[in-house]
Amino acid sequence: MILVKGLIFILIFISCTYLGILISKKYTNRVKELKEFKNALGIIETKIKFTYEPLGEIFKEISSNFSTNISNIFINTCDNMKNYNIGKAWELAIEDGNTYMLKEDKEVLKSLGKLLGKTDVNGQISQIEQTSEFLNNQIEKAEVERVKNEKLYKTLGIVSGIGLVILLI
Repeated sequence: MILVKGLIFILIFISCTYLGILISKKYTNRVKELKEFKNALGIIETKIKFTYEPLGEIFKEISSNFSTNISNIFINTCDNMKNYNIGKAWELAIEDGNTYMLKEDKEVLKSLGKLLGKTDVNGQISQIEQTSEFLNNQIEKAEVERVKNEKLYKTLGIVSGIGLVILLI
């Protein structure tokens, strides 16, 4: 009986700790996704500037170079381009994307789609540069949040696990 109780207490502690770690990962993943998106925008800018490839081909190439969440946005944009213009396809892909980005991150990325493919090369490059600057600011904010909240949720998971075990004893 004592062995069973001990195992239950250990499982409760491990579950709470794991939950705290899981919640803290969303902050790390947001930073990672913002950095990947910034790199993807750099690739788009370079391709637009120097190769004049169609956006669909650029997006397909980018989708093979990044993590699943970011890759899916570019793949979904390509799929959506069959039924919508590039702006609407981009907006739908960002909105439906399963990412850790905040609403304000998504709003700025959606605004980029309004000019993609509709203005001249310089207009598109200028919009991409503005979006990259915004992402730089968001990355800095996300890093600060990550440092603060990652440790908080990990500690909270451990402490709540210990607290539950103590309450059940």
